[in-house]
Amino acid sequence: MKLQRLLSLTRQAIDAYHMISPGDHIALGLSGGKDSLTLLYALANLKRFYPNAFELSAVTVDLGLGNMNLELVRELCKQLSVPYKIIPTKIGKILFDVRQESNPCSLCAKMRKGALNRAVKELGCNKVAYAHHKDDLIETMMLSMLYEGRFYSFSPYTYLDRMELAVIRPLIFVSEAEVIGFRNKYQLPVCKNPCPMDGHTKREYVKELLKKLELENPGAKKQLFRTIIEGTIPGWPEPDRSKLP
Repeated sequence: MKLQRLLSLTRQAIDAYHMISPGDHIALGLSGGKDSLTLLYALANLKRFYPNAFELSAVTVDLGLGNMNLELVRELCKQLSVPYKIIPTKIGKILFDVRQESNPCSLCAKMRKGALNRAVKELGCNKVAYAHHKDDLIETMMLSMLYEGRFYSFSPYTYLDRMELAVIRPLIFVSEAEVIGFRNKYQLPVCKNPCPMDGHTKREYVKELLKKLELENPGAKKQLFRTIIEGTIPGWPEPDRSKLP
């Protein structure tokens, strides 16, 4: 995927769900993975011409597992003129050494989000951008249906009242295959996920299940995506339907 298409799809999602207003200071949650680095490229370049002027910063929550080299990520942020801050935590130690969690993913996500939200508020940001893409949207819906018995997926735009902070997801119209293509074309400095649970989750099971569904029923993922964005999930904002894909 070329940068031009990435910017087009990102802007389409931003416009459809009114994610960016003039004067926003957006903090990008930068894990160092392919998704967040792709979003970094998208927002840094969109910032140059988007009609609603906004500031952009990048923040990484370091789990404290001691095996993450972020120097190339720091250099990329410098090249793109995006201020970058690393937040050190002991989340990994708490989960694996102190609590010895066998299924730590949910608690880890809550702790990471809490650390990120506190950090971005200290930076003076009013919005935080997560790099969830189209496949994440579909997988979350499948996980919710299979394990919770409800039709749900995360919203493109969510306002957190207690934090006075909005969460936006500008990559929801971009597929994982397109992210991978972008990573390869632009040689993004992807950091390996330091978590020992990586690749051993229910989400990985659902990802493989969706691959099988798509193989046996070409276009299945496209229909599932359409079901989500045209559905009536509680809490979702009303989109500008002329901007939907």
